[in-house]
Amino acid sequence: MTKTKICGLTNLTDSLVAAEAGADLLGFIFYEASPRYVAPPTVKEIVSKIKQLAHPPSCVGVFVNSSAEAVAQTLDFCALDLAQLHGEESPEFVNQFQRRAYKAIRPQSLAEAEMLCTQYLKTSEVSKTSEVWPAILLDAYHPHLYGGTGQVTDWTMAARMARRYPIMLAGSLTPNNIGEAVGRVQPWGVDVSSGVEATKGKKDHQKIKLFVEACRNFLPYKNHL
Repeated sequence: MTKTKICGLTNLTDSLVAAEAGADLLGFIFYEASPRYVAPPTVKEIVSKIKQLAHPPSCVGVFVNSSAEAVAQTLDFCALDLAQLHGEESPEFVNQFQRRAYKAIRPQSLAEAEMLCTQYLKTSEVSKTSEVWPAILLDAYHPHLYGGTGQVTDWTMAARMARRYPIMLAGSLTPNNIGEAVGRVQPWGVDVSSGVEATKGKKDHQKIKLFVEACRNFLPYKNHL
């Protein structure tokens, strides 16, 4: 089944709604320039409550060009499961977290996407982790913004990549287009933030439920490795 990640969460109420709706991953943004930034002490409190659920989702910290020390300290302090690295982090930077991190990329073409995956991924490691988290997150290209661009990712390119790697698809997904996206791309998972918001940093609970439900009604993820 295609996994769902609700990202840009800033409070406990929205996080619990996402978890109870069946989201597989919850995302918290530690990039201070983002309108969805949330401080580590707040995330620590949220995660502690989420982990008390019978079937808690994985909790992901989203970082943009943070130091390795800052990423590691925040992961441990907040008891997060994973780091999503959304800046210009090098393959060496990602690999030092030993499968506890994955890279977000914003390629302009299929050729660039394939090149980046070759740089960042080792097939042996991908096959071990694909049931737990994605190999890579594929987001829409923008020359300056790290996500939240309002642009839809090239689904034809994404589908080609999804045949080879367990990708997380992002890029202006909504409850209205998620069914088509999953059907066409068949990604490992999908990532949504603004598409289920009432305002920046505050989620629309009905949209969260509709998004997760629509995703689950379409084709399951198949490991193409």
